[in-house]
Amino acid sequence: MKPEEENIELLSRAILFEAQTDAEQIQADAKEKADAIRQQAQQHAESERKEIMDRARQEADRLRSQVVATAQMKARTLQLEHREKLLDKVFTAAKERLSSLQKRPDYDKIMVELLREAVTQLKVDQAEVRADAATQKILKGRALTSISKESGTKLSIGKSLDEGTGIVVDADNGRLHYDNTLETRLSRLQSALRSSVYHVLMGEKL
Repeated sequence: MKPEEENIELLSRAILFEAQTDAEQIQADAKEKADAIRQQAQQHAESERKEIMDRARQEADRLRSQVVATAQMKARTLQLEHREKLLDKVFTAAKERLSSLQKRPDYDKIMVELLREAVTQLKVDQAEVRADAATQKILKGRALTSISKESGTKLSIGKSLDEGTGIVVDADNGRLHYDNTLETRLSRLQSALRSSVYHVLMGEKL
């Protein structure tokens, strides 16, 4: 082979070798970059998966807590409804038995105190007293006169009460009114007594 041809051959081989080396390097670089991208994608996917799982767990915990709270609230509501129904029955029964207090030996003293309280609260010069039939009999005795002198209020007996046991005092043509019947007094005390009555019903000590 001529020297010139040999040089061309050598040069061609050198170029081919260089090209092959470059191609291999490019391929290696591409593989390295692809591996890096794949690893980064895997890390990102794992991080995203972990974040999704964490959010799912948090949501599950939130829903579980919400369900528990709702169940507790419903149970509490039912308990309170049961308590209120029970207390209403107790106070209704007590109200129905108020008229039986007229059989007590000290009933007349109780009515005198109720009249005294009503007159003291109204603070007027003149008033009309209405009461149930049994209480009217008590007041028509010395009780009305005694309270009238004691308070300085001119008292007169009005019509009998259509319902209720005890006393109602009216003054200033009905513009001032004090209901001191046993039923009304029980209603006034009912809110304050509910808790204590419930504890007694449950067998608890006050």
